[in-house]
Amino acid sequence: MDTSRPPAQSPAPQTSSTMRTVALIATVIALLAVSIPFIWNADDHSEAPVADASGTSPAAAPASEAPAPAASHGEATDDPNAPACDADAVPARLDFNIKDLDGKDVPLSTYKGKVILLNFWATWCGPCKAEIPGFVELQEKYKKDLVVVGYSVDDTAEKARPFIEEYKMNYPVLLGLGREDVQDAYGPIWGIPASFLISKDGKVCKRHMGIAPKETFEREIQKLL
Repeated sequence: MDTSRPPAQSPAPQTSSTMRTVALIATVIALLAVSIPFIWNADDHSEAPVADASGTSPAAAPASEAPAPAASHGEATDDPNAPACDADAVPARLDFNIKDLDGKDVPLSTYKGKVILLNFWATWCGPCKAEIPGFVELQEKYKKDLVVVGYSVDDTAEKARPFIEEYKMNYPVLLGLGREDVQDAYGPIWGIPASFLISKDGKVCKRHMGIAPKETFEREIQKLL
Protein backbone atom coordinates (compact mmCIF):
# COMPACT_ATOMS: atom_id res chain seq x y z
CA MET A 1 0.00 0.00 0.00
CA ASP A 2 1.29 3.44 -0.90
CA THR A 3 1.81 5.33 2.34
CA SER A 4 3.68 8.23 0.84
CA ARG A 5 2.41 11.66 1.74
CA PRO A 6 1.05 13.99 -0.94
CA PRO A 7 3.37 16.86 -1.79
CA ALA A 8 3.01 19.79 0.57
CA GLN A 9 1.30 22.85 -0.80
CA SER A 10 3.24 26.09 -0.95
CA PRO A 11 2.31 28.36 1.96
CA ALA A 12 0.48 31.58 1.18
CA PRO A 13 2.50 34.78 1.45
CA GLN A 14 2.91 35.76 5.09
CA THR A 15 1.53 39.26 4.59
CA SER A 16 -1.68 38.05 2.95
CA SER A 17 -2.16 35.34 5.57
CA THR A 18 -1.76 37.80 8.44
CA MET A 19 -4.16 40.30 6.95
CA ARG A 20 -6.78 37.65 6.21
CA THR A 21 -6.51 36.29 9.74
CA VAL A 22 -6.97 39.77 11.18
CA ALA A 23 -9.92 40.25 8.84
CA LEU A 24 -11.66 37.15 10.13
CA ILE A 25 -11.12 38.24 13.73
CA ALA A 26 -12.53 41.67 12.84
CA THR A 27 -15.69 40.07 11.48
CA VAL A 28 -16.32 38.25 14.76
CA ILE A 29 -15.70 41.43 16.73
CA ALA A 30 -18.10 43.29 14.45
CA LEU A 31 -20.94 40.95 15.34
CA LEU A 32 -20.37 41.71 19.01
CA ALA A 33 -20.01 45.46 18.53
CA VAL A 34 -22.89 46.46 16.28
CA SER A 35 -23.72 49.33 18.59
CA ILE A 36 -20.52 51.20 17.77
CA PRO A 37 -21.43 54.09 15.46
CA PHE A 38 -19.55 55.03 12.34
CA ILE A 39 -19.90 57.31 9.35
CA TRP A 40 -20.12 55.92 5.84
CA ASN A 41 -21.35 57.62 2.68
CA ALA A 42 -22.29 54.58 0.66
CA ASP A 43 -25.61 52.95 -0.17
CA ASP A 44 -24.74 49.77 1.74
CA HIS A 45 -24.42 49.90 5.55
CA SER A 46 -22.98 47.13 7.69
CA GLU A 47 -21.82 46.41 11.20
CA ALA A 48 -18.52 48.03 12.09
CA PRO A 49 -15.40 46.18 13.20
CA VAL A 50 -13.66 48.01 15.99
CA ALA A 51 -10.03 48.99 16.13
CA ASP A 52 -7.61 46.64 17.83
CA ALA A 53 -5.46 47.61 20.79
CA SER A 54 -2.94 49.35 18.56
CA GLY A 55 -5.63 51.60 17.10
CA THR A 56 -5.50 49.96 13.68
CA SER A 57 -8.68 48.98 11.88
CA PRO A 58 -8.43 45.43 10.55
CA ALA A 59 -9.43 44.72 6.97
CA ALA A 60 -12.84 43.21 6.36
CA ALA A 61 -13.20 39.51 5.58
CA PRO A 62 -12.21 38.75 1.97
CA ALA A 63 -15.66 37.39 1.13
CA SER A 64 -17.45 40.51 2.36
CA GLU A 65 -18.40 43.34 0.05
CA ALA A 66 -19.62 45.56 2.90
CA PRO A 67 -17.50 48.56 3.95
CA ALA A 68 -15.91 48.82 7.37
CA PRO A 69 -15.56 52.08 9.33
CA ALA A 70 -12.59 54.32 9.79
CA ALA A 71 -10.79 53.48 13.02
CA SER A 72 -7.36 55.06 13.31
CA HIS A 73 -6.58 58.27 11.51
CA GLY A 74 -4.35 61.28 11.68
CA GLU A 75 -5.36 64.54 13.30
CA ALA A 76 -8.33 64.96 10.97
CA THR A 77 -10.32 68.12 11.64
CA ASP A 78 -12.84 70.43 9.99
CA ASP A 79 -10.99 73.48 11.30
CA PRO A 80 -9.82 75.44 8.23
CA ASN A 81 -6.94 76.82 10.29
CA ALA A 82 -5.64 73.39 11.28
CA PRO A 83 -2.19 72.52 9.90
CA ALA A 84 -2.03 70.49 6.72
CA CYS A 85 0.42 68.03 8.27
CA ASP A 86 0.22 66.18 11.56
CA ALA A 87 2.69 67.24 14.23
CA ASP A 88 4.56 63.95 13.86
CA ALA A 89 4.92 64.19 10.06
CA VAL A 90 8.04 62.42 8.81
CA PRO A 91 9.72 62.15 5.40
CA ALA A 92 8.04 59.55 3.20
CA ARG A 93 10.09 56.62 1.95
CA LEU A 94 10.00 57.23 -1.79
CA ASP A 95 13.22 55.36 -2.54
CA PHE A 96 11.47 52.14 -3.60
CA ASN A 97 11.17 50.68 -7.08
CA ILE A 98 7.89 48.76 -7.41
CA LYS A 99 6.55 46.70 -10.32
CA ASP A 100 3.60 47.96 -12.32
CA LEU A 101 1.09 45.76 -14.15
CA ASP A 102 3.52 45.35 -17.05
CA GLY A 103 6.38 44.23 -14.83
CA LYS A 104 8.29 47.49 -15.14
CA ASP A 105 10.02 49.02 -12.11
CA VAL A 106 8.43 52.31 -11.11
CA PRO A 107 10.31 54.51 -8.59
CA LEU A 108 7.95 56.01 -6.03
CA SER A 109 10.05 59.15 -6.32
CA THR A 110 8.51 59.58 -9.80
CA TYR A 111 5.47 61.07 -8.13
CA LYS A 112 7.28 63.54 -5.89
CA GLY A 113 6.23 67.11 -6.62
CA LYS A 114 2.54 66.23 -6.49
CA VAL A 115 0.39 65.40 -3.52
CA ILE A 116 0.50 61.60 -3.25
CA LEU A 117 -2.36 59.53 -1.87
CA LEU A 118 -0.68 56.15 -1.33
CA ASN A 119 -3.37 53.53 -0.78
CA PHE A 120 -2.58 49.97 0.37
CA TRP A 121 -5.37 47.69 -0.88
CA ALA A 122 -6.23 44.27 -2.33
CA THR A 123 -8.90 42.90 -4.66
CA TRP A 124 -10.29 40.67 -1.88
CA CYS A 125 -10.76 43.57 0.55
CA GLY A 126 -14.35 44.83 0.75
CA PRO A 127 -13.58 48.19 2.41
CA CYS A 128 -10.86 48.79 -0.19
CA LYS A 129 -13.41 48.41 -2.97
CA ALA A 130 -15.73 50.86 -1.21
CA GLU A 131 -13.04 53.57 -1.22
CA ILE A 132 -12.07 53.26 -4.90
CA PRO A 133 -14.92 55.29 -6.50
CA GLY A 134 -13.98 58.24 -4.29
CA PHE A 135 -10.32 57.92 -5.26
CA VAL A 136 -11.31 57.87 -8.94
CA GLU A 137 -13.27 61.11 -8.48
CA LEU A 138 -10.46 62.79 -6.57
CA GLN A 139 -7.87 61.79 -9.18
CA GLU A 140 -10.01 63.27 -11.94
CA LYS A 141 -10.78 66.47 -10.03
CA TYR A 142 -7.23 67.20 -8.87
CA LYS A 143 -5.21 65.46 -11.61
CA LYS A 144 -2.85 68.43 -12.07
CA ASP A 145 -1.66 68.36 -8.48
CA LEU A 146 -2.59 64.91 -7.13
CA VAL A 147 -1.65 61.34 -7.90
CA VAL A 148 -3.44 58.46 -6.23
CA VAL A 149 -1.16 55.41 -6.12
CA GLY A 150 -2.84 52.07 -5.54
CA TYR A 151 -0.41 49.65 -3.89
CA SER A 152 -1.89 46.15 -4.22
CA VAL A 153 -0.44 44.20 -1.30
CA ASP A 154 -0.70 40.65 -2.67
CA ASP A 155 -2.41 40.50 -6.07
CA THR A 156 -0.80 39.35 -9.28
CA ALA A 157 -1.11 41.45 -12.42
CA GLU A 158 -3.47 38.86 -13.90
CA LYS A 159 -5.83 39.18 -10.95
CA ALA A 160 -5.59 42.94 -10.58
CA ARG A 161 -6.03 43.91 -14.23
CA PRO A 162 -9.71 42.93 -14.73
CA PHE A 163 -10.55 44.44 -11.34
CA ILE A 164 -8.92 47.74 -12.33
CA GLU A 165 -10.92 47.76 -15.55
CA GLU A 166 -14.17 46.97 -13.75
CA TYR A 167 -13.71 49.80 -11.27
CA LYS A 168 -12.37 52.19 -13.94
CA MET A 169 -9.34 53.04 -11.81
CA ASN A 170 -7.75 56.08 -13.45
CA TYR A 171 -4.61 56.13 -11.34
CA PRO A 172 -1.42 54.03 -11.29
CA VAL A 173 -1.53 50.63 -9.60
CA LEU A 174 1.67 49.01 -8.34
CA LEU A 175 2.11 45.40 -7.24
CA GLY A 176 3.43 44.77 -3.75
CA LEU A 177 3.37 40.97 -3.77
CA GLY A 178 6.38 39.87 -1.74
CA ARG A 179 7.39 43.45 -0.89
CA GLU A 180 7.02 43.51 2.88
CA ASP A 181 9.85 46.05 2.95
CA VAL A 182 7.54 48.72 1.55
CA GLN A 183 4.79 47.91 4.03
CA ASP A 184 7.29 47.96 6.88
CA ALA A 185 8.50 51.39 5.78
CA TYR A 186 4.98 52.83 6.11
CA GLY A 187 3.74 50.57 8.88
CA PRO A 188 3.38 48.42 10.66
CA ILE A 189 0.26 47.82 8.58
CA TRP A 190 -1.89 45.10 10.16
CA GLY A 191 -4.98 45.65 8.06
CA ILE A 192 -6.14 47.27 4.86
CA PRO A 193 -7.16 49.67 3.52
CA ALA A 194 -4.38 51.89 4.78
CA SER A 195 -3.78 55.28 3.17
CA PHE A 196 -1.04 57.90 3.46
CA LEU A 197 -1.23 61.48 2.23
CA ILE A 198 2.20 62.72 1.23
CA SER A 199 2.90 66.41 0.64
CA LYS A 200 4.57 67.82 -2.46
CA ASP A 201 7.84 68.06 -0.56
CA GLY A 202 7.66 64.43 0.50
CA LYS A 203 6.29 64.35 4.07
CA VAL A 204 3.73 61.83 5.35
CA CYS A 205 1.17 64.38 6.52
CA LYS A 206 -1.88 62.20 7.19
CA ARG A 207 -2.44 58.50 7.90
CA HIS A 208 -5.67 56.53 7.67
CA MET A 209 -5.63 52.96 9.00
CA GLY A 210 -9.03 51.77 7.89
CA ILE A 211 -11.66 53.15 5.58
CA ALA A 212 -12.30 56.91 5.45
CA PRO A 213 -14.88 59.01 3.58
CA LYS A 214 -13.97 60.75 0.35
CA GLU A 215 -14.78 64.09 2.01
CA THR A 216 -12.07 63.55 4.60
CA PHE A 217 -9.45 62.82 1.94
CA GLU A 218 -10.56 65.80 -0.16
CA ARG A 219 -10.37 68.23 2.76
CA GLU A 220 -6.85 67.05 3.57
CA ILE A 221 -5.75 67.12 -0.08
CA GLN A 222 -6.95 70.70 -0.51
CA LYS A 223 -4.75 71.83 2.38
CA LEU A 224 -1.71 70.30 0.68
CA LEU A 225 -2.25 71.80 -2.78
